[in-house]
Amino acid sequence: MAASVLAQYQRITRWPAGHWLFSRAVCLKAPYFASISPRIETLEPNRCVATIRHRRKVTNHIGTVHAIALCNLAELTAGLMTDASLPASMRWIPKGMTVEYVKKAVGKMCATALPAQRLVESDQGYEWPVDVTVTDPGDQVVFRARISMWLSPRA
Repeated sequence: MAASVLAQYQRITRWPAGHWLFSRAVCLKAPYFASISPRIETLEPNRCVATIRHRRKVTNHIGTVHAIALCNLAELTAGLMTDASLPASMRWIPKGMTVEYVKKAVGKMCATALPAQRLVESDQGYEWPVDVTVTDPGDQVVFRARISMWLSPRA
């Protein structure tokens, strides 16, 4: 059986350049996330923090970080946090996302994903909301998302 994403994170990030290496491994597993070049800063049960640099490939026509790059960052952090929090008997998939663009996103973006309610192990599927907040270098909120994860027992 493959090691959990949390166990992989804990093992790899002890190495020099481990955060960079883990972030690249995540992008190999889910290639679309490579489009924003994320860096996973923290991963633990009920919390994930990741950053993206404001570079040309994530910039829109007005010079700010593109809205969809922020959505991509939110989905990445929410998914990793969910995966790191679930018992081995359960699985997840994103079901929906509601977003709010609070202000122009300029500079390095930092996303933090936290559960909106307590996780319960269940033999039935259910929705589990995850809140993601993205801040700029001045620690000002630029973006918020609530991602609805569908949790269900492994078949």
